[in-house]
Amino acid sequence: MAREPASFTRAKAENPHLSRYCAGLEEEVQFVETLSGDEVELEEFSFIYPVGDPFFVHIFKKEGMTRPLYNIIEPNLSGIDEKYREILYRLLEYASLEEEFKTEEEFTALVEKLLKKVSYPTERPVEFKIRNNNGNRTSGLIPRLINNRRKVPLSKEEHDIILHRLKRDTLQHGIIEGLLRDPYIEDIHAVGLRDIHIVHKVFGMLKTNIKFKSSRELDRFLRNISERVGHPVSDTRPIVDAALPDGSRINIVYSSDVSREGPSFTIRKFTEKPPPFSQLIKWGTFDPMIGAYLWLCLENGMSIFISGETASGKTTTLNSMLSFINHKSKIFSAEDTPEVVVPHPVWQRLITREAGALESRVELFDLVRTALRSRPDYIIIGEVRGKEGSAAFQAIQTGHAVLTTFHASSISRMIQRFTGEPINVPIRFMDNLNIALFQEIIYIKGRIVRRCSSVQEILKYSKEKDGVLTREIFTWDPVTDSHLFIGKYNSYILEEKIATKLGLEEKKDIYDELERRARIIRRMVEENILDYDRLNAIMRDYYEKGFDGIPEYLKT
Repeated sequence: MAREPASFTRAKAENPHLSRYCAGLEEEVQFVETLSGDEVELEEFSFIYPVGDPFFVHIFKKEGMTRPLYNIIEPNLSGIDEKYREILYRLLEYASLEEEFKTEEEFTALVEKLLKKVSYPTERPVEFKIRNNNGNRTSGLIPRLINNRRKVPLSKEEHDIILHRLKRDTLQHGIIEGLLRDPYIEDIHAVGLRDIHIVHKVFGMLKTNIKFKSSRELDRFLRNISERVGHPVSDTRPIVDAALPDGSRINIVYSSDVSREGPSFTIRKFTEKPPPFSQLIKWGTFDPMIGAYLWLCLENGMSIFISGETASGKTTTLNSMLSFINHKSKIFSAEDTPEVVVPHPVWQRLITREAGALESRVELFDLVRTALRSRPDYIIIGEVRGKEGSAAFQAIQTGHAVLTTFHASSISRMIQRFTGEPINVPIRFMDNLNIALFQEIIYIKGRIVRRCSSVQEILKYSKEKDGVLTREIFTWDPVTDSHLFIGKYNSYILEEKIATKLGLEEKKDIYDELERRARIIRRMVEENILDYDRLNAIMRDYYEKGFDGIPEYLKT
């Protein structure tokens, strides 16, 4: 048996619940700090990785299993349920006399203070039973009132478990806290009292060991989390769409008469720092040539709409390509739910306001019109769904570059939706848009992947055809899982827009510039420059010093 890494030994020593969990496993487990993505190719495996003490994740697949299973490992109340209930009851009594806490540190200090009042430390676990005045074991509210109020004995581990549970259920997100901490999770799905499922970036859809034990527990969870985001659910307001404090999007369907299998919720995870474009290339979503193309286009003020189905990675792509915009630019973003992350120092973030009186509400259309008055270099609209789409085209017509995401699977459907209800952009105005980029979510060998399926250039409006002429520049070949530059030496945007703007005497020279940038991006991937901040530092130096600001090892 291979010697386990020191980090695993240390993790088990500091987290007794992890040590006990591993002792109960039949198979050998591998402790890893990160996943490479290649694990999905293995027929059998057993991985544990940390997601922030005291939470760990165990993903495993044994012989005969068609899909891996996903387990959250955290301290549990097994064997100390009665101690926990008694301490919780007493803490609630004492807490009413204390000042309110404002931070996690203040909460922890308050709980530690109150725990000293209701418990005492022991070297090892000591049995504690609630007894009535006759000395008989009992439970429930009334017996607590007549309990002799002796202090509860707690070992260090019991103390830590109770403190963890109090913090998890009071300050954090209850039973889903471990799932929210896992950086590899994209979506969390819960329906009634079934096992909660997640979409994992490496292994796809997985069943977890997390579930609500009762309808009462699920009801309490949904009411608490919806109140915390300022959109309380009820039978009269059964559907809520809101953002968690970290930016993740949550959709709740509360009433059983609306959700037949019981109340449900879906959470789309938000990452504070999105993956850089180099990471998307490594994942295969794009190739270096598309990256170079977008770099040239965004540097030169082209408007790009990213379109595709739900969960195809549109917002991730939008965030990653913002690094290619000149970092001296003035950026405005307008969103319903804050998901756009801009690395530029001059960035104004605008968010809609749906609550309150009708006259006090601020819609996405209002935000886009407001952004226009500030004359930014780029306006970013999180997602176009309605009349804000018309305002986006007004912005392009007045000289502003616009980026947004949109739900449409092809260029023809995108144009149909923009020119129809409720957006109603006149079809002759559609050629104000420069580029439409399309993405798909697909399964390859049981793994969920995103691919840029097509990049289309908008050429012009044809009065004769009463339609918009477009040209596909890049396409994705599903057989080879590769991107093809089918528009080479035939790109309207590169030759007629950008080459002209750069003053190139020979327009075809723009393809040499494209190749140079593609080599730099390719080298970024080869050198594993996959950190968001590191890539943006390189791009900032580029916009300060030109290609002299690009490190030499990326230009070879």
